[in-house]
Amino acid sequence: MSHKPAPHPAAHARNHINLRLERWHRRYIYLSCAILFATGVAWLVAHFFLRPVSEFGETVNPLEPWAMKLHGAGAMAMLFFLGSLMNSHIRRALKAGRNLVSGWAMIFVNSTLTATGFGLYYLASEGSRPLWSVTHWIAGLGLGLLIVLHVVLGHRARLRMA
Repeated sequence: MSHKPAPHPAAHARNHINLRLERWHRRYIYLSCAILFATGVAWLVAHFFLRPVSEFGETVNPLEPWAMKLHGAGAMAMLFFLGSLMNSHIRRALKAGRNLVSGWAMIFVNSTLTATGFGLYYLASEGSRPLWSVTHWIAGLGLGLLIVLHVVLGHRARLRMA
């Protein structure tokens, strides 16, 4: 008969760290994500499918600059909330060793969005702009699915521990 050693008390405590965000925090993060997603999609649709044609050729849809301004405002809010996650959620999740694959994917995709957003605004030349842009909107569209995956995996892990 084999005797299994008892888990170390620190390991038990580490696995029971509460990673759930407070309701207000979740709501503002989800609201920021929704604003970014909606304004990003609005810009894509206006830019690629709703360009008016005048006597001088295609012109900019009036929705494009407004979508971009609101997208920039949403990006500033999201950067604030991403920073607020560092101590309250990310550091504790790393310490607990929970939901790491989707968590690191979230960090990577959000870093990609931040870098490409900065690049589009400050660095892109006319020749490089399409690459910056397509990288940004593919990452942005993918982030929605990744958020759902991360939340679902987090809920499952929390239920297993209960």
